[in-house]
Amino acid sequence: MSERSEIQAMAREFAAAELRPRTADWDARRELDEDVFGKLAGLGFLGMLVPEEYGGLGFDYATYVTVLEELAWGDGAVALAVSAHNGLVATLLVRHGTEEQKRRWLPALASGETLGAFALSETQAGSDLAAMSTRARKEEKGWRLDGDKRWVTNGRRAGLIVLFAATGERGVGAFLVTPTDGGLHVGAREQTLGLRASETVSLELRGLVLGADRLVGDESAGLRYALEAVDVGRMGTAAQAVGIGRAAMEHAAAYALEREQFGQPIARFGAIQEKLAGMAERLAAGRALALAAAAALGAGDGSAPRSGLEGVTARAALAKLAASEAATWVTDEAVQVFGGYGYMRHYPVEKLLRDAKGTEIYEGTSEIMRYVIARELLRDMGDTSA
Repeated sequence: MSERSEIQAMAREFAAAELRPRTADWDARRELDEDVFGKLAGLGFLGMLVPEEYGGLGFDYATYVTVLEELAWGDGAVALAVSAHNGLVATLLVRHGTEEQKRRWLPALASGETLGAFALSETQAGSDLAAMSTRARKEEKGWRLDGDKRWVTNGRRAGLIVLFAATGERGVGAFLVTPTDGGLHVGAREQTLGLRASETVSLELRGLVLGADRLVGDESAGLRYALEAVDVGRMGTAAQAVGIGRAAMEHAAAYALEREQFGQPIARFGAIQEKLAGMAERLAAGRALALAAAAALGAGDGSAPRSGLEGVTARAALAKLAASEAATWVTDEAVQVFGGYGYMRHYPVEKLLRDAKGTEIYEGTSEIMRYVIARELLRDMGDTSA
């Protein structure tokens, strides 16, 4: 058994023992139990993309997406929290933080002492990041931030928030914010259709003053940093979608073998078999695209371009689009296999359908993914304006 397979088996065992039995309760209460983060940290899953020198596991991206799929198979909200923490926050710090920032924050992120959150979107700046209204003004000893952020995963529990604010007419900066910084106010939890246990909050910044050491990298390059991190996030979303869809497929297959109509299990009917085969087909394609994105992101020698259909950005968008739409289709078909029972709250597939829909929206909607993919295709065809 390869090392990746061993890690996958460990993640699956954890998901089966610690997540599956509690996922319905978490969904009903709209809250994860605090102990789950300690258990994730104990396995190293909060430091998957943190280099070993900073206390993490230093996984390659393929191993990372494999673990995320298993966690999402157990509970989608847990996988989303882990993905935001690793794929967005830790990744950005590893790539662009100063050595002092890395030494200060990466060990805490890897150990679970600190949970990370990523504050990019705003009410009028979801996909259109150029419309960002949060401002960072330079002061004598640092920066003053004012504005509002929306849809911040892990926002209430986070000990470190990577927050983006406009620093000039065109520039955007990435700043490190903590809950103890005066001027930061965490808003109420959002009421979401699915992934109900995930913490999704708004943030208000009113005269938030930060020292110069809280700026990550170049004060005008934050948008580029954010888009690089979002590529990792989209790859992670693809893995989450496959995990959610796989859970629904397995529930549907098990139910089809148990449920009898007209004297035989419904699994013997061609219409049900067609649904199950379609589920397996779509999920396998989504997984393959997630692994292709992982290979592109992991090409540290620069052999994978950022632009064009073979580039990192397009591969991440392709993976997210295919896997998220597959998950929604699979979970919808799973509800259909269960029939009337599938529509009931005390059966598992209706929750999975609600969770799957979220993967088509966060980290960029399916419409934005199609725009990104088409843009990269046109670049390949010589369109310099794309």
